[in-house]
Amino acid sequence: MTDVDLAKKRGEEHLKDTLPAIRKTFAYEDTAYHLPISFALTGIAVHDLNTARDVFSKTGNNPIVASECLLAEKTATSGKENAPYTGFIGDTIIRKLGYSLVDGSILGLALVIGTPDSPGAAAAICRELQEKYMLTFLAGPVIPILSDNGVKLGLEYRLIPLGSTPAYGIHFVDIIARVAMMFGGVTPGDASRLLAYAAERAKAIVIVFPGLSDDEIALVDGMRVLGFPILSLGDYSGGAWIPAEADTIVRKGMEEKGIRVNVTAIPIPMGCSPAFEGKSIRKEEMYVEFGGGRSTAFELLRMRPADEVKDGQVKVIGPEIDSMKEGSANPLGIVIEVAGKTMKKDYEPVLERRIHNFVNYGEGSWHVAQRDLIWVRLSKEAVAKGVKIEHLGKLLASKFRMDFPQLLDAVSVTLITDPAKVASARAEAERIYDERDARIKGMRDNDVNTYYSCTLCQTFAPNHVCVITPERPALCGAISWLDGKIAYEISPSGANQPVEKGAVLNAQNGEFDGVNRFVRKASHGEIDRCSLYSVMEYPMTCCGCFEAIALMLPEVNGIMVVNREFKGLTPSGMSFSTLAGTIGGGAQTPGFAGISKNYILSDRFLQGEGGIERLVWIPSQLKDELKNRLVQKLVGKGLGNFFDKIADETKATTIEELMVYLEKVGHPALAMKPLV
Repeated sequence: MTDVDLAKKRGEEHLKDTLPAIRKTFAYEDTAYHLPISFALTGIAVHDLNTARDVFSKTGNNPIVASECLLAEKTATSGKENAPYTGFIGDTIIRKLGYSLVDGSILGLALVIGTPDSPGAAAAICRELQEKYMLTFLAGPVIPILSDNGVKLGLEYRLIPLGSTPAYGIHFVDIIARVAMMFGGVTPGDASRLLAYAAERAKAIVIVFPGLSDDEIALVDGMRVLGFPILSLGDYSGGAWIPAEADTIVRKGMEEKGIRVNVTAIPIPMGCSPAFEGKSIRKEEMYVEFGGGRSTAFELLRMRPADEVKDGQVKVIGPEIDSMKEGSANPLGIVIEVAGKTMKKDYEPVLERRIHNFVNYGEGSWHVAQRDLIWVRLSKEAVAKGVKIEHLGKLLASKFRMDFPQLLDAVSVTLITDPAKVASARAEAERIYDERDARIKGMRDNDVNTYYSCTLCQTFAPNHVCVITPERPALCGAISWLDGKIAYEISPSGANQPVEKGAVLNAQNGEFDGVNRFVRKASHGEIDRCSLYSVMEYPMTCCGCFEAIALMLPEVNGIMVVNREFKGLTPSGMSFSTLAGTIGGGAQTPGFAGISKNYILSDRFLQGEGGIERLVWIPSQLKDELKNRLVQKLVGKGLGNFFDKIADETKATTIEELMVYLEKVGHPALAMKPLV
């Protein structure tokens, strides 16, 4: 018996002996999946000792299940650990990560656990994981060691510190279990399907440093059943763990799971990776900023004839960073000119939106908004390392060429900081914005014969098919009909495919025979019919990364919408997490539909059920977010007083309170045709 096997056996025995010591009931916040691993394996909701014992027995004294129960009880008794530790990560955050898990900006997941002998080697491994698009979780002494050596940790850096001991690595497994149930259509209790899903679709690796106890070795070794390769840098010999050296361990782990990435270094004095995309640069951290209401700033990407674009050229017109006062706001114009044999003018706005992503890839640069509303910051730390405005241009030029090699033959970037020249260039940009808007303004579903699919999420939800129309964006909110059209033209074999509408089967509900044929084939025969405008009859399937959920409330003859950010209970008696847990994974659930926020502003919203007048409840935060545009839309429909009739959590939190409020304000849904 190997060292690992002996330690694993001792750990399993200890965990089995320890489990009966649990005394407290326990549960995690913001999850519809109870203790996710136990729930996924058995379908049993564990919240107390007796149930924990039952699940532990049913799973063959599984050390992962024991570890999950013990840590949940510890958290319930002692509370969550203080920052920087995250502890259990709620469903809301997992769903926000959902789109990143399928669009290629996260290629896989890694757990790093144990006590590194060399802080420098640990930091290098974590940096490589960031650069290779891996979402990395940390547990145990590796966390303070990295932090003490200047490594920035947190979800925004894709280096997530779960907890102070290796036992917190159990949260890495519970995330995989929830991804399987949220996105993969794995039914709680179907253990074989969960294990197959984890092994085949979860691109996950585990990197182990020395210093694990027998219990911790048992926990880590138990992850092998999920198909995770365990790569060891420590003093563990034998067994199925893979020994590796620090400088090759990331590559070896990714090869084991078939994760492939080509990373080309950009010659600028800051790191560049999607790992930095979520970071923020607070006011006290910034060296200089542009736009954001404090100065004039804009961005523009436009197509030019090939002989007018010098590939790789970066120019700065006006003062450089070393001429700017620390803490100041300065004007900025970002003008990108591109050329390519297959480039089209219609592609300009789609590519222009990538400026936001690419600037945020910089370790010390930050970007929000678009067009002439942008806000850009450079951090003090980046400037101290030698970052200049010119380097933003080099980052942008390099990333556009890397990400669109089949489309772009040449890219040049001009960064304008001279105030007068920024003002004149902005005026030209606004003229181009207006031209673009005129081309797509007022486009309706009836104006086109072709819609577009999106099957990006089939990476995790194999049977989900999103159908995108001019009046119904993708349910994640990230892809419009025009985006789908252009994505298909750029990559004809990609996830966005043309969907011919075909004959109309039900105009009110938005059912077309061509759409049905496509969905039937793309869902592998799981879904026969799909109504694009109905929540009640054959609604579109849901993957899990939808921005909001629309669901019927038959008691008040209306439909409510709840967005992902809302934490409380809705009048349905369920939270967003609970609702989302019932409809994801590629399921078609009559009465429920995943939607984007902007779909609420569409004329097609709830058309099958009678339109916007069915909307009876929406969280106040989302209501405020949509207010100006929604009121304008309602006025145009002759419903100028309707906005205030829509309840929120300040007016009603139960179905009874909602009924009273709707009767008080005379909501039209009460007089409409019954939903059921």
